[in-house]
Amino acid sequence: MMRRTLAGAWAGVLGAAVCALATGCGGGGGGTTGTQSSITGVSVAVTPTAITTSQTAQATATVTGTGDYSSAVTWSVSPSSAGTMSSSGVFTPSAAGAATITATSTQDTTKTGSAGITAISIVVAPGTPTLTIGASQQFTATVTGTTNTSVTWSVADPTGGTSDAGTISSTGLYQTPYPAPATVTVTATSAAYPLTGSTTVTLAAPATASGPALVVDAGNQEHAISPLIYGMNAYLLDTTSAQTANVSVTRWGGDDTSRYNYQTGNSNSASDYYFENGVGSGGMLPNPTSSAQFTDYVTAANGLGATVLGTMNVNGWVTNSSTSACSYPQSTYPGQASYSPSNCGDGIYPDGTQSCTSSGGCDITIPANQQAAFAAVTSNAEPPPASSAATLPAASSVNAAWAKATWPGGWVNSIVTASGYGDGASGKGVAIWDMDNEPAWWDAVHRDVHPNPSTYDEVTFGGISTALAIKTVDPTAQVSGPIIDFWWNYFYSKKDIEQGWGTGPCYEPWSDPTDRAAHGGVAMIPYYLEQMNDASTAYGIRLLDYVDIHGYFAGSYNGNSVAFTTAGDTGEQMVRMDSVRALWDPTYTNSNYAAPDYSANPSTQSCNDPLQAPEAIPMLHAWVNGTAPLGDANNNYPGTKTGIDEYNFGGLESINGAVTQADVLGVFGQYGLDLGTLWPTQAYSTQGPGNYAFAIYRDYDGKDSTFGNEALASCSTTSALSGACTPMDTNWQPVADMETGQGQLSVYGALRTSDNAITVVVINKAYGPLTSTVSLLSLATPGTVTAYQYSNANLTAIVPVTTGFTVTPAASPSTTSTITYTFPAQSITLFVIPQ
Repeated sequence: MMRRTLAGAWAGVLGAAVCALATGCGGGGGGTTGTQSSITGVSVAVTPTAITTSQTAQATATVTGTGDYSSAVTWSVSPSSAGTMSSSGVFTPSAAGAATITATSTQDTTKTGSAGITAISIVVAPGTPTLTIGASQQFTATVTGTTNTSVTWSVADPTGGTSDAGTISSTGLYQTPYPAPATVTVTATSAAYPLTGSTTVTLAAPATASGPALVVDAGNQEHAISPLIYGMNAYLLDTTSAQTANVSVTRWGGDDTSRYNYQTGNSNSASDYYFENGVGSGGMLPNPTSSAQFTDYVTAANGLGATVLGTMNVNGWVTNSSTSACSYPQSTYPGQASYSPSNCGDGIYPDGTQSCTSSGGCDITIPANQQAAFAAVTSNAEPPPASSAATLPAASSVNAAWAKATWPGGWVNSIVTASGYGDGASGKGVAIWDMDNEPAWWDAVHRDVHPNPSTYDEVTFGGISTALAIKTVDPTAQVSGPIIDFWWNYFYSKKDIEQGWGTGPCYEPWSDPTDRAAHGGVAMIPYYLEQMNDASTAYGIRLLDYVDIHGYFAGSYNGNSVAFTTAGDTGEQMVRMDSVRALWDPTYTNSNYAAPDYSANPSTQSCNDPLQAPEAIPMLHAWVNGTAPLGDANNNYPGTKTGIDEYNFGGLESINGAVTQADVLGVFGQYGLDLGTLWPTQAYSTQGPGNYAFAIYRDYDGKDSTFGNEALASCSTTSALSGACTPMDTNWQPVADMETGQGQLSVYGALRTSDNAITVVVINKAYGPLTSTVSLLSLATPGTVTAYQYSNANLTAIVPVTTGFTVTPAASPSTTSTITYTFPAQSITLFVIPQ
């Protein structure tokens, strides 16, 4: 038997024709006939077996037979409406659906072969739309020709560039990017076959529009702006970034600083990295790529001219002298979820190991009677001088000798007396001490040594006695506390919270607040303030200078916080910018912040907590002063300053993150925060735009020129104000309808007392240019205005602006001058106005 393809068949046909014209192709002349030929079969292959209606497929036929047979075939398709076949076997579909391609032998038409092919149509709608940047578009895909009509979605920059193309959800909802390429391609891929349909989307910048009315009242100085709001955490901070930002304060803080041992220079990484001991604290200034000793950090901060903020142990444990110990070594605890290269475990048994039945794994627990010996592997017990009101020292026994004998007093004394350093007021020592770090998570992050949740007494009286020891040794040092980071822990102890999580029917943090009840039902931070106040009176010294929290108030997008993320699409970017309102706006809520005192009697309440506006900075002021609606008139500490020494809104590598960060700093100044230090998303050196957001306030011209130091009443409104601009009342609470334009343009004004200049920062949060007029009340005749700007046009520098803005002096008898300007999309503009 012989097998011939279509190409071989034509050779046989030509040979037969030649013999017919000759007198004797058989040879020998003896009347002998040639071998009889026959077709035994035809088979067909099609590549590919599935196509879209805009593609073609190649069919090939293989003919088998005996003798000198022909491999020629003719082609057909069934149903005929499905498409057409060329003589060379190319199938061109006419409609979506399944079809059968058939090859028929020309020598023996009874012999045929067939193969199936499917043509499908994927039509993406709307086709070739134009979208304004900042908008979203719902796309649909209509799939015909197959019963499985589902698709997956993707979007890409068709030029192959590195521009962000935006995002598209599993349901086809597309969100634009910023910055944006000219076009993107949206593609739907069939779930049944590797086939696609797509459309080109043109991305257009919004047209220039009118912005809100901006008002800065040069005659209304509200309060001093603390220079310490322009701070950064020392973690991952390098000298160059700190100099670019002209940072005013740096904080030695974070999980491993809670157990730093000043006597040995060792620390423990806790749950952040396998509970391992090591030398120094990881990633701190002066070297963000390795570990640093505390005194090295102080020296580096002093070199920058930055105020030093340290973290003092309160949780009762410091790292011992070993630099290689870890709490959960593999040799002792095999089968953990993961191990470091040095065979230290994460302290978690995975599901199915050691009787763990949780899909998320189970923490390794240590029996109570073995806990002290277990903790001693990595750490030494160094409890604060007191842990309850009953154990506080008598005022008559508090002196230098008592203080220096305590752990906090001994540490402070070691710095105050060291050559090259000094006390808190010297500019060479530690100006401010944090009372540890995030007590809500001591039983998680430091569960190897502190397995029990923190309580009212532990945090409050541990903080009081620690502050007392610090200030007895160094009366010039300031103290900051309680450094709580968790919304619910502002109002309940961690003990209450965990009991509530385990108590029905609601399983909420407020479900079983026995610790709060034992302390008069007073919320956690107001209780802390009142006890600090009382103790200060008893000891004759102010023990708390800053009520300080960690404020992670960034909103959520698609179920995830926008903090500690890159910029994302414009939907995420808008959530990021909008969530700055959590710092001040009584009309802003999101799902992360439920009403904390919702249920005095949980059994009588619905389990669905109503939402509450965080109003973080006004809330801090209200706690301090005991003012309504957020404060407690019976539990407060007037005169205490306010701080947020960790926060992060994400996107710091982008112009969107810079715009957001600049807005945060403006809010800090306008609403009277006294201390603020940013926690980075990643190394500051990779967050250039975030650094320049600081520089617009701290070094806008490369000569360390700064924003003003006296806040001026400043408002952004969607309609002209009928009266004076008053963003807040005398209790630091926002005034309704004064900041209705904040979603588009923010404005912050300040007087610089060193030269009497007015400085005005305007932040455009929109994705298109906005034209607006800044009304400068009580400033009839301004001097020559200079301007500086940071935008996506140049992410590596703040650039001078010399044209485009119009300054109009007041026309008598008015005393209001104006500056009119078109603010570019996603930009920060600073005006410096001499008087």
